Amino acid sequence: MGSDSETESRSIKERRKLMALAPIAKPLAGKKLRKRTLKLVRRASESKCLKRGVKEVVKSIRRGQKGLCIIAGNISPIDVITHVPILCEEADIPYIFVPSKEDLAAAGATKRPTCCVLILTKPTKGELELEVKEKLQSDYNQVVSDVAEL
Repeated sequence: MGSDSETESRSIKERRKLMALAPIAKPLAGKKLRKRTLKLVRRASESKCLKRGVKEVVKSIRRGQKGLCIIAGNISPIDVITHVPILCEEADIPYIFVPSKEDLAAAGATKRPTCCVLILTKPTKGELELEVKEKLQSDYNQVVSDVAEL
């Protein structure tokens, strides 16, 4: 009995998230790709390969750093992030939208909701252990290939 109401409330929350999406939020990650993407964000955050927020992401893209850009689709006002996909396309960086800025912040290990993050292929300082680097690279390649299909 409790599990039915739980799943029902979850589906209502999912529906609300999708209704709050901006009209430019395309390509939008599906459920499976969203989970994989947020897992990659969590791993990148742990290994210091993550840039958070519009200002940091734009600065990194303009400096020529490569990676995967993940943008939240429920940003208001939308003008805050409308230039980010254009910058990504010009710099040949793959990007994907996820429905919730709160989920993106939680995956990136911050309490503050985040508009967008850039997952870098290399850490900003120092080097990673070989095992961690290989795991991160394999997850990164898998998500990038899925994004390229969209």
